[in-house]
Amino acid sequence: MQAAAGSPSSSTTTTTTIASIAAADPDDDSISGSNLGGSGGAPGATAIQSWWESISKARSRILSLASLLSSPDLALLADSDGPARSLLDSPAASAAISAALSAPSSGTGDDPLCHWLYDTFQSSDPDLRLVALSFLPLLSGLYLSRVVVSSTTAAINLPSLAGFEAVLLAVYAAEVKARGGKPVLVSVPDLSLPSLYHYPRQPTSSSSARTPPRPSVGVLSPPLEPQIAVKSTKRACIVAVALDSYYKNISSMPSRSKIDLCEFVAEWAGQDCPCRHEFDDDDVNPSALSSSPAASASSWPHIRISSQENREIGGPAEEMQKLRIREGPNGNHCNGEEEGSRVLRRGSRVPLPWELLQPVLRILGHCLLAPLNPQEVRDSASMAVRCVYARASHDLMPQAILASHSLIKLDGSSRKVAKPKTTSANASKPNTPSKLKKPGVFLVPR
Repeated sequence: MQAAAGSPSSSTTTTTTIASIAAADPDDDSISGSNLGGSGGAPGATAIQSWWESISKARSRILSLASLLSSPDLALLADSDGPARSLLDSPAASAAISAALSAPSSGTGDDPLCHWLYDTFQSSDPDLRLVALSFLPLLSGLYLSRVVVSSTTAAINLPSLAGFEAVLLAVYAAEVKARGGKPVLVSVPDLSLPSLYHYPRQPTSSSSARTPPRPSVGVLSPPLEPQIAVKSTKRACIVAVALDSYYKNISSMPSRSKIDLCEFVAEWAGQDCPCRHEFDDDDVNPSALSSSPAASASSWPHIRISSQENREIGGPAEEMQKLRIREGPNGNHCNGEEEGSRVLRRGSRVPLPWELLQPVLRILGHCLLAPLNPQEVRDSASMAVRCVYARASHDLMPQAILASHSLIKLDGSSRKVAKPKTTSANASKPNTPSKLKKPGVFLVPR
């Protein structure tokens, strides 16, 4: 594999790059010969050397992956100007790696692809680390789903998941080192004051005797302890820390990675009951967000009380009845799946403690509200956060209910704001032909 980095094509690229630098403007001090030799040449030579080392490492990892997956087409990515970035944005590479990770025999201790992801994440090249992190949603989803299946079935010959655990532990160890044994804190200002701008700039004689307001401090994450193995009591914490590391780099992640996470979160929640459409309006809930036409909140009127009149008259008793498990058509339950909503799934319902839901909800918030995300990512996140709300409602998790409810409201508001713009831009009379406008004439003074 290493011999490929020094191939004739690679040496030709190096010669061409150095020759182009030497052929540049001689008056430019940044690339002049005085900066390439002697005391001033050390920074320039070091920069070129480090650049070439990163290119060589990326090419080596790509050629190793192409040999591992028996895909000669992936080797073509090694010839690009930015091999690591090309690998991160390649749909073909993503599909090949996802198919290999989704195989029933994947995730074992001797899985070569898990070894490749582990070594790639340990690289010093930031783009290569992003490549490994981009498959963390798929790896985490498969890992948690298979752990639950292995614990609930009586099968003895289920494959080990040591390969998945090694990658998760590598990301966890990097985050432990980055935090340095300190907790993650958040400061909340004094809520007794009208606003943040009412803090006195200079203490006066009357206010000097009073104790200044102290902002309250909340702990988002306690100090992390080093782990050498994935124990059942620490499994949710390790996966949560890995997803938090993914969230820190989510702006560089491709769309398919975000969609993988949203799909697995919906499957982790496992709540396809009508509760997920409780806060949807008719004009906000698009048909694309549902897997079947029968998945509306009013499709089973005998299961849920959806009429506004009954909601106003019944009071708390009516609201409590919504959380009760009731049978629907064909023996379905409110906390089960809707009729016709069964689709091909890669994951399964897993335990969702609050420490795991925190990074998940942050990622869903980015997928819902980030302006540069495509519509497909937003639709997947919209379905996932509704499933999380339905699961939290049945599990009675107040933090998750408040957080997911807020994201649902924000999603509905953003869709309402975007809908008039779309309709006004596309509005035209079908029977009236559009007339071509004459180009405007602008007079420019000489």
